[in-house]
Amino acid sequence: MKALLVSSPMMGHLHPVLGVGRILIADGWKVMGLTSSYLRDRVEKIGAQFRSFVPAADVDTRDAAKLFPEIMTAAPGAQQLRLILEQGFANFMLAQYESIKIVMQEFPPDIIIGDHLMLGVLPMLLGPRAQRPSVALLGTTYLLSRRDDGAPNDAGIRPARNDQQLREYASLFQTYEQSVFGPAGRCVNEYLAQIGSRPLRLNLYDAMVELPDIYLQLTVPRFELPRRRLPSSVHFVGPLPITPNQAPVPSWAYELDGSRKVVLVTQGTLTNDDFSELTLPTLEALANERDVLVMVTTGGRPIDALGGPLPGNVRVAQYLPFEWALSKADAFVTNGGYGSVNQALSYGVPIVAAGTAADRGDVSVRVAWSGVGVNLATNAPTAEQLRPAVRSVLDDPRYRQRAASLAEDIREIDTPSEIRWLLRQQISLHSQDRLRPKAGAAKA
Repeated sequence: MKALLVSSPMMGHLHPVLGVGRILIADGWKVMGLTSSYLRDRVEKIGAQFRSFVPAADVDTRDAAKLFPEIMTAAPGAQQLRLILEQGFANFMLAQYESIKIVMQEFPPDIIIGDHLMLGVLPMLLGPRAQRPSVALLGTTYLLSRRDDGAPNDAGIRPARNDQQLREYASLFQTYEQSVFGPAGRCVNEYLAQIGSRPLRLNLYDAMVELPDIYLQLTVPRFELPRRRLPSSVHFVGPLPITPNQAPVPSWAYELDGSRKVVLVTQGTLTNDDFSELTLPTLEALANERDVLVMVTTGGRPIDALGGPLPGNVRVAQYLPFEWALSKADAFVTNGGYGSVNQALSYGVPIVAAGTAADRGDVSVRVAWSGVGVNLATNAPTAEQLRPAVRSVLDDPRYRQRAASLAEDIREIDTPSEIRWLLRQQISLHSQDRLRPKAGAAKA
């Protein structure tokens, strides 16, 4: 079997795609990775071949302020979301599509596997199904299809509790359609018209879930808001296993001996340029908690970037073996990255979430809604907000019980086996369809 991995050039999108690639390579598949050239080492490290996007899409997103100045200076909300969808994704669609076609001439795949906003596959999904390989997209963030309560996605809104909220959400949804998804859809269709493709008629988020042959949502159903009509493409496969031993166990590991509760704090590897947003307020909040040891990873930034002196109950490393850190943690303080939240849940660790930017607000909503933690609903919590939130998840056993229950759901899924089986099944079904005399066109 051959799989072509295609990822938007951002670590939060690439990591899950590479995680699936590792599973397939271990199963004997031939795998090619296609993304921006600055990520070459990441792709080759899993044992895949690498090809880069054509120059128009071969961008380095590490310098986001230079690459997307309008996005980075926009206030969080509908305006920024529209800019992200148009400038961060739609503007690269045709160049990504061209890149895919070029690589397919050299490496004809049985299936293309992409992240949830890999728009480069959209022209294929809107064209004749018989003329393309199978396409699988990964739910590398919360499920983007339409909510039952009508609230717009990426607005960080908790589920409706009454009829008044339902009416308010319906009005807000129309506002987002007019200011975000309508303009983003028109932008996408202008590009599609340039290559003679039929237009996209669905909301962009709905389309990226419904149009692929299969959509693998990287969580379990109880961490997702219920849907009366779940798209047939969607399969919950659980979070990807953590790749073990990615960093050494720190020299202070012996201190995590059970005598104190352990709080793990991280802003990840992408949103860690300003530790005053979450990490430093957390350290301040817990500085006088004598029964707590705070474990911090800087996500690769120098330790001295935290400043100092640090409170006496703080232990820091640039990187930590995440599987080891979560096995020691009693609580996880995070800005709401979907992958790390689900990894924490796989270990039954309750969560304090403080993130509203992009998809993080909706991830944090699910933390509170599922009962596994506290949603502070801000990108910049104060120590006064953090202290009671952390104490709640440490001291109220209901949070750990609910997190442990979700961990049981996760353990019931053999994620690698499930992914392999679903992908092989999809390839087989697609091959049978292509052999039929009249293959139908893709969904509109």
